[in-house]
Amino acid sequence: MDTTPPSNHPPAAPKAPARRYHQIDGKFQMLRGQLDSPTLAYEQWGELNADRSNAVLIFTGLSPSAHAASSPQDPTTGWWEDMLGPDKPIDTTRYFVVCVNSLGSCFGSTGPASNNPTTDTAYRLTFPMLSVEDIANTGALLLDHLNIDRLHSVVGASMGGMTALAFAMLHPQRADGLISISSAARSMPFSIALRSLQRELVRSDDIWQKGEYDHSTPPDSGMRLARKLGMITYRSSAEWSERFGRERATSEIDPGHPFGIDFEVESYLDAQAMKFTGAFDANCYLYLSRAMDLFDAADHGGSVAKGLSMVKAKRALVIGVVSDFLFPVCQQQELAEGLEAHDIDVTYAELGSIQGHDSFLVDMDRFRPVVAEYFL
Repeated sequence: MDTTPPSNHPPAAPKAPARRYHQIDGKFQMLRGQLDSPTLAYEQWGELNADRSNAVLIFTGLSPSAHAASSPQDPTTGWWEDMLGPDKPIDTTRYFVVCVNSLGSCFGSTGPASNNPTTDTAYRLTFPMLSVEDIANTGALLLDHLNIDRLHSVVGASMGGMTALAFAMLHPQRADGLISISSAARSMPFSIALRSLQRELVRSDDIWQKGEYDHSTPPDSGMRLARKLGMITYRSSAEWSERFGRERATSEIDPGHPFGIDFEVESYLDAQAMKFTGAFDANCYLYLSRAMDLFDAADHGGSVAKGLSMVKAKRALVIGVVSDFLFPVCQQQELAEGLEAHDIDVTYAELGSIQGHDSFLVDMDRFRPVVAEYFL
């Protein structure tokens, strides 16, 4: 017999999952091709205010998912946990925040690993050539779905900064503010060369098989090497020295591999590479990496200055890091000066972090105050 007393309250509604999906109706026209009804994965935090003016859209770097921060629906730590949430710099008690997983990725949005509805098989290398502009345009379509006409700000770091800039250029009436962190108006030869080598390492793995590998047995060797090279470029020489020095590896050296791991820094790189393999699809990695190389604001008008003149935001925050040699501060200065030349109220911050390109993920003591000041 049920002895539970009756309740005057309706049963609680089930929690919505943290990861949400929006399927774009019909053909999505890309810069260099088209997709049939692609899907976007996204997460959201906070509430829209009455006039729907407090929305913030975050674009991610190459490898993160849309899970930028924890929520009641998903309490696991997000990739930008210290930046986003109640009483944090991007305060979700004041702002309605949306983070979208990039088109071309493998964390819910349509990409090379997704099923092609026309063939009922994975797209693989039949996926159209991807551009940063394509990712930015899907962000605009997601805003349409959410009935948001104009953003308080569009935000991105690294590849996400490129996407945020592309969004502000292509949809100039949809963002009052722009935050670009450790990014650029275009990729320079040094970073293109590094990413080209990373892609070659993946493609040189025999298991890659021109993109036709079995997803249950991916080209892990190539992905590990690409990730190791990436980790070296994401940090700085000063940080490697401070963190590891010449400390010898604590694990026992395998006598069968005389040129194996001797130093602690090698152990660290190996561990980071192992985490990455199996977590990110190789073909998605290739497409997103190349999209970064292809991006150039000068494609929109013939020069970087012309491209930046398309941005109609009222204000912008551009942050660079002195130890970042993947996106050096000269590129942040070019972006800040180019935006300022078109009557945008620009704040430029050059931070002394030693963690290189990854500083925006780890050096919160420097980054939080700058971002918080923007959102005051």
